[in-house]
Amino acid sequence: MIVYPDIDPVALALGPLKVRWYGLMYVIGIGLAWWLARRRAVAPGSTWKPVDVDDLIFFAAIGVIAGGRLGWILFYGFDGILADPLSALKVWQGGMSFHGGFLGVLIAMVVFARTRGRKIADVFDFMAPLPALGLGAGRIGNFINGELWGKPTDVPWGFLVEGEVRHASQLYQATLEGLVLFAILWWFTSKPRPRLAPSGVFLIGYGTFRILAEFVRVPDAHLGYLAFGWLTMGQLLSLPMVIAGVALLAWSYRARQASGNHA
Repeated sequence: MIVYPDIDPVALALGPLKVRWYGLMYVIGIGLAWWLARRRAVAPGSTWKPVDVDDLIFFAAIGVIAGGRLGWILFYGFDGILADPLSALKVWQGGMSFHGGFLGVLIAMVVFARTRGRKIADVFDFMAPLPALGLGAGRIGNFINGELWGKPTDVPWGFLVEGEVRHASQLYQATLEGLVLFAILWWFTSKPRPRLAPSGVFLIGYGTFRILAEFVRVPDAHLGYLAFGWLTMGQLLSLPMVIAGVALLAWSYRARQASGNHA
């Protein structure tokens, strides 16, 4: 058993200005994505340029923040927003949905591809390995905020929280959706793959890891389990991702279209 250290969610306070760890994790995630994308852009044979990456990450950052917050409001926090509409703007306090952020990034990438004359599928593939470390950082932010705890447990690595030992499901997700997913995708995209294969692997990997983590994570109190005494909103939203990922991967290796990301 590990005693939860009750970390201050404020990383830095300068008078009335407070920098919270949760918001800082998003900055770290976006920064890592930008750095990794620039590394890929300058690799031999890449059709991308560093300046393309700068614009891509700008579009993606807007998509993930706007989509993540709107998704959380629609999927998880609608009642709370009705009670206090101004709280919709308080993203630094937490309350971001991956699935909403994912849709926001998809829309942003479509706009980017249209304005730059690139194939939408190629932009999706180039982006595939970039979000994982940011997802992991976001889960660490959840851990620091002391939210999204898992079910009660007696495993020795459980955390004592408010008198009860619980799974640190945030750290499980940081490991699976962050480090493991990144390692798989960075390796997979290290050489040319058929168009949409990287996107398919991302959808399968994230969806599978999220579904698994939800078995030990406690669902939001106002939603609870949706069915069968175990089905959560996170699992319901992740299952279509896995199905779509399998379909994309199968189509990709059947069609074997060359990726536009490589000369």
